Amino acid sequence: MRYGLGALILSVGVIASGAAYAQRDPAYAAARAAGQVGEQTDGYLGIVGAATPDLRALVNKINIQRKAAYTQGAQAGSTVEQFAFVSGCNLIARTQAGEMYQAPDGSWKKRGGGAPERDPRCV
Repeated sequence: MRYGLGALILSVGVIASGAAYAQRDPAYAAARAAGQVGEQTDGYLGIVGAATPDLRALVNKINIQRKAAYTQGAQAGSTVEQFAFVSGCNLIARTQAGEMYQAPDGSWKKRGGGAPERDPRCV
């Protein structure tokens, strides 16, 4: 399954805006560093382990913002799901050592020094 170049380019913009959000929100940065949240294969942020009400609210807020960005980006010629998937591929690729991400089999993995496991459809 290949997604258009437009979706790839726009997903990079979504990643950049997500990185900017992380720099502004210390709760997100702390949750990410502590391994409480991770990047999912579907392009959304997931909770790893037990969820507190505050953590669930934070993840929901970020995912609402991502869905809005994916919906806007999909107008360039893909579905929201396709756009989110491409973004998920890129967000997982950009995780840092020690951060959590969802492997293609759905399990949570901690990023080591090498490349993360990604869906074979990721380009």
